[in-house]
Amino acid sequence: MISGMSHYSQLLIWLVLLVISCVLVNCTELTLELEDNARQCFYEDVKKGTKVTLEFQVITGGNYDVDVTLYDPKDKPIYTVQKKQYDSHTTTAEEDGTYKFCFSNEFSTFTHKTVYFDFQAGDEAPLTKSMGSHHTALTQMETACVTIHENLKIAIDYQTHHRLRESQGRDVSEYLNERVQWWSIGESILIVIVGICQVFILRNFFAERRSNI
Repeated sequence: MISGMSHYSQLLIWLVLLVISCVLVNCTELTLELEDNARQCFYEDVKKGTKVTLEFQVITGGNYDVDVTLYDPKDKPIYTVQKKQYDSHTTTAEEDGTYKFCFSNEFSTFTHKTVYFDFQAGDEAPLTKSMGSHHTALTQMETACVTIHENLKIAIDYQTHHRLRESQGRDVSEYLNERVQWWSIGESILIVIVGICQVFILRNFFAERRSNI
């Protein structure tokens, strides 16, 4: 019973932290399946002067690469990379409007990709209204709250990257396991064929000797 409560408590804490982080900052964090010869785009309304950060990483598929392009409201590309496994780009919106970022796997003919991305727009709001209104030094309690909050954000970020690396490592392990499995099956079939051929050769050899006698 205690272990069950601990598990649910950890899950609840994780969900609360995720909701808080996405409320304080306008963020989009998703994992998508990008099929071969496919292209997917996402849209976000951003105000002028807002800091925009786009981070992505290919988790599974092929050579773990993808094309990424970020467009401004006039559909002008402001950030473009080709066949990249992971990257992060930060810029400041120069005008109000809908910004678009697209992931392309059009160069791949056979393999589909799994892509994780995190899109954040805007700076994080202060924890309390008092922290954002007054210009005096923070109290000891406020300083401790800010420190804890920053450490929690770092922990969440580390956990996210560890999950991505774990997924990528599991995909590589499953791929190697499949290759070893098929190689073992091929070797077993070859050994059986060689054994059958040896039996027939030996039988023919002794049959020819009996006929000569």
